[in-house]
Amino acid sequence: MSQGFPDNHLLVGKVIRPHGLGGLLRISSYAHSEEIFLRSGGVFFELRSGETHKCQVLSVVRHKSVYLMKLEGLDSLETADRYKGASIFVNKDAVGREDDEEYFWHEIIGLKVYLETGRFIGTIRHILPTGGNDIYVIQEEKGEVLIPAIHEVVKKIDLDHNKMIVSEMEGLFDLNEV
Repeated sequence: MSQGFPDNHLLVGKVIRPHGLGGLLRISSYAHSEEIFLRSGGVFFELRSGETHKCQVLSVVRHKSVYLMKLEGLDSLETADRYKGASIFVNKDAVGREDDEEYFWHEIIGLKVYLETGRFIGTIRHILPTGGNDIYVIQEEKGEVLIPAIHEVVKKIDLDHNKMIVSEMEGLFDLNEV
């Protein structure tokens, strides 16, 4: 977490650069949709200088592989350029879950992963987003194991006990066996 924000904020994106002359920001989003920016009641920017700003989002639209964000009061290339490289945060309380089986990345990273048999696999260190489903990168003794974040593999997530239970699908874990 950034040192400029308390624990009740989530990192949800990064400003790549300004887009056009009218103050639009080209952003890389860590969220699955633009809705998180619109329903958050305002976003917080931590500039490269360490300075922080809260801004009201007027619009966010998908543009190729990124999003274009329009902020209240940001209407020129010069003002938008100050935000280049800024981290984007939202208040956790403004982000709701759509269902009980939805988890945020910050909740998943660090979980201990076990097979249904009880065998410890490793710890989730990173998540790779893909078009269909995320991939969990698990650090184990011999290296990394990649597992898809799908119901057929992930059987249970227990945040209270910091663990994830996964099924042993054929070929999934024997790649690193000797």
